[in-house]
Amino acid sequence: MFSRSCISLLELASGEMLNFPQTPRALTKVMTLQGVTPDAKNSDGINNEGVNVPPSEICEKKIIVANFLPLHAQKDTKSGKWCFSFDEDAILFPLKDCFSSGTMVIFVGSLKVDIEASEQEEVSQKLLEEFNCVPTFLPSELHKKYYHGFCKQYLWPLFHYMLPMCPDHSNRFDRQLWQAYVSANKIYADKVMEVINPENDYVWVHDYHLMILPTFLRRRFTRVKLGFFLHSPFPSSEIYRTLPVRDEILRALLNVDLIGFHTFDYARHFLSCCSRMLGLEYESKRGYIGLEYFGRTVNIKILPVGIHMGRLESALNHPSSSVKVKEIQEQFRGKKIILGVDDMDIFKGISMKLLAMEQLLQQHPEFRGKVVLVQIVNPARSTGKDVQEAKKETYSTTRRINQVFGFPGYEPVVLIDRSVPFHEKTAYYSLAECCIVNAVRDGMNLVPYKYIICRQGTPNMDKAVGFASDSPRTSTLVVSEFIGCSPSLSGAIRVNPWNIEDVADALNVAITMPALEKQLRHEKHYRYVSSHDVAYWSRSFMQDLERSCKDHYRKRCWGIGFGLNFRILSLSPSFRKLSIDHILSAYKRTNRRAIFLDYDGTIVPESSIVKTPSPEVISILKNLCSDPKNTVFIVSGRGQNSLSEWFAQCENLGIAAEHGYFIRWSSTSSWETSSSAIDFEWKQIAEPVMKLYTEATDGSYIETKESALVWHHLDADPDFGSCQAMEMLDHLENVLANEPVVVKRGQHIVEVKPQGVTKGLVAQKVLSMMISNGNAPDFVLCIGDDRSDEDMFESISSTSYNPSQPVAPEIFACTVGQKPSKARYYLDDTVDVITLLKGLAADSSLKPRCNWEIQAPFENIM
Repeated sequence: MFSRSCISLLELASGEMLNFPQTPRALTKVMTLQGVTPDAKNSDGINNEGVNVPPSEICEKKIIVANFLPLHAQKDTKSGKWCFSFDEDAILFPLKDCFSSGTMVIFVGSLKVDIEASEQEEVSQKLLEEFNCVPTFLPSELHKKYYHGFCKQYLWPLFHYMLPMCPDHSNRFDRQLWQAYVSANKIYADKVMEVINPENDYVWVHDYHLMILPTFLRRRFTRVKLGFFLHSPFPSSEIYRTLPVRDEILRALLNVDLIGFHTFDYARHFLSCCSRMLGLEYESKRGYIGLEYFGRTVNIKILPVGIHMGRLESALNHPSSSVKVKEIQEQFRGKKIILGVDDMDIFKGISMKLLAMEQLLQQHPEFRGKVVLVQIVNPARSTGKDVQEAKKETYSTTRRINQVFGFPGYEPVVLIDRSVPFHEKTAYYSLAECCIVNAVRDGMNLVPYKYIICRQGTPNMDKAVGFASDSPRTSTLVVSEFIGCSPSLSGAIRVNPWNIEDVADALNVAITMPALEKQLRHEKHYRYVSSHDVAYWSRSFMQDLERSCKDHYRKRCWGIGFGLNFRILSLSPSFRKLSIDHILSAYKRTNRRAIFLDYDGTIVPESSIVKTPSPEVISILKNLCSDPKNTVFIVSGRGQNSLSEWFAQCENLGIAAEHGYFIRWSSTSSWETSSSAIDFEWKQIAEPVMKLYTEATDGSYIETKESALVWHHLDADPDFGSCQAMEMLDHLENVLANEPVVVKRGQHIVEVKPQGVTKGLVAQKVLSMMISNGNAPDFVLCIGDDRSDEDMFESISSTSYNPSQPVAPEIFACTVGQKPSKARYYLDDTVDVITLLKGLAADSSLKPRCNWEIQAPFENIM
């Protein structure tokens, strides 16, 4: 059913509306032409955007939506006024300068401070005018449940592979927290609607805090240009499937045009979830991965975020950095620095890093007094018992190591647990012999990138450190294999952070590595990091988003589904649902009708365990066949024995079995075979190959037909079955290259059959026979659901018209399900097919059938 705005999405998703106060009145729309502002619309309405009008030539905005705005906020104690400044440490701060000069960048998000309701309107105007920022003011109770509750205590641990087995470390699923998450996402979406011009603007949503926001935006603006980037890991399907609202989140993400991930692993996990939970398949075309979703292609982009080169270089050249470098050099004179910079949380692996340092000093006493680990601990982003326990363990381990291996003037571990200014961090980066990132799970982690750039240095920093400007630069990295930046740092020493001995050995290798090797590794990393900065990342994402949205105005769009199951059905203007009234009208006024029906997936559901036709199907086909104006054929890949037995009651039904290798005009006529396939020795080659894959793929089996061999993997693991099917396809094509057969992959099958045997040739034979007998069809209906039926759709269009006919026939090529097809029409499922056929059968005449057909030998046509 097509849905319109009749009920709140939030109410449908959560079962009740949360009674949080409304945000302040809508902001004035941002101008996109001088003196022109887009019309405001009721935020509870829906824009169907049914008219295919291309966007007008007006100023384009990039709307960046994130949990927090890239701003610092402080209240002046004297004046009582709020003062704001950009937060240059925010990961999204550089985006304001990454696009062309003619592009306006607007940020939408929350502030990190509470603003009184009476001040919110004034603050909103100030932020919009001075910073191009639109604040979302969440009530404190809602923010607590949304951010500290659902995001930080449930989603974040789950996405980092920590299941809520024990309530001491993470919250179990709480419906109220989920409702708060939905409410907050709705508020963010409303703010975007206040400033967006949907025809021209691009919206880029960031991270797991706002994963269902796309549904609210897509519901309001069906053609909104919408991208999403996930900065955290995306867990494997075994972890993700434990989420009670897993389908709602997946479907919300699929309402965007482009989804970005840091690594292929994260993207692969997302695609696997879509396959296993929603039954969606993806394919790669010319280097781009795409998911077909109700007529739309949701593209997948894999590109790790970069760093802000300009800011790092500016910090390196700052006088404060030079001063700090000299202080650090004096403090650690004669010692090699191993540097760690991490947030205080349970996934950063700080305690295991300390244990590795302890192991290093035990195994290599010569390093005592000469190597020091400086661990900078950034303030925790969330609160909870787990953070307190991690902090307690870090301090106790540090004390033990320093007591055992330290002596006057030497502490093996220096713990800096405070907010460290950026210029101070750059000083430590510049002097560290080695940098270690030992997280057990992290979405990206830019610490190694910052370290590499700081080790490259600048003229001012070189002078402070005492490097000659032409001296070779070196750096060594020890990184966990479980962090997002690891794949892009091929010169780093990768470690399993859970293996303490392995990490200790890696630290030893890094410290004792020859200078030339350090230099070569550094140069390799610097080339990558300097060329793949945050500007490159943002421009690349936007280019792909523009490419993903280029077909928006070439298709017709409808919003379907309720609540968080809302999605867009996007179809070509010439591809539409087959109306029963429309086809029934044509059926009534025509006299020579040809009807071709596929079997599995068309008149019997593909997923049905019972494969025999129902009594209702038999009754409908008998009525259709009893009409003397009709020629009805079942065209299937199934064998002749099954089909003839199942349809024995339908005396006048034509049957084409095994894709047309066998054909029979009625139950009283004999089976004819195709003359194009006589030699079946190829089966002796193909069958052993198929048996090999069957033994290796649980849930698969081989169907042996007289003319073909079919390997089925519907009941196998979706990912493994699909992978094995692709491998088998390639294997069979190689071994059967010189045989007169074709190897095709269909819906959960791989089939080997003789050349020249297709469903299209069946339709061509039947239609040609009707034309040659002077009964050229004036009505042709063909319904099928898979790739083999595409041949029929193409054939009926080219064969059914006889130039001697005064009027072209009515042709209805119809696929089952909304997907790319040569058919002009679609029906949603087998229920729709049966309903349509029932309507035609009810109208059919019950007069005795006149068998006007003159049967010709099958081989004359085929």
